[in-house]
Amino acid sequence: MIEVLVDGAPDPESEARLAAAVEAALEASQIAAAEVSLALVDDDAIRTLNRDHLGHDRPTDVIAFPLWTDGDPRVVGDIYIGVDQARRQAMEEQIDLAEELVRLAIHGALHVAGHDHPEPAADRAASRMYRLQEELVRRFF
Repeated sequence: MIEVLVDGAPDPESEARLAAAVEAALEASQIAAAEVSLALVDDDAIRTLNRDHLGHDRPTDVIAFPLWTDGDPRVVGDIYIGVDQARRQAMEEQIDLAEELVRLAIHGALHVAGHDHPEPAADRAASRMYRLQEELVRRFF
């Protein structure tokens, strides 16, 4: 069973869509048992998390914390989406904010599931994780 708790969604429809996006990413990663929380936060909160846990003193779009190890009976993790940054990215890409939030929820869930992508960002588009992410986003939009 996959359980997803969403905090900070603007409405019940958005909450359900984000939970479904996280579930889809976990299922695509062959995960059947998970407990994941997803929180939508502002620039100040995501900047603090980014600084305190990753050493980058700036807002970002998504941070994921896998809280499990191999052999655990279920995958556990926390995902934080920086809504202000997501809004800026959606405007820049000329897409709806709802689509960008789903993309970031999926991205975070894939990290929780153990996927990773190369750095720098320019190399991400060719990665297996990115291709899976975009395939999943297309299911929602």
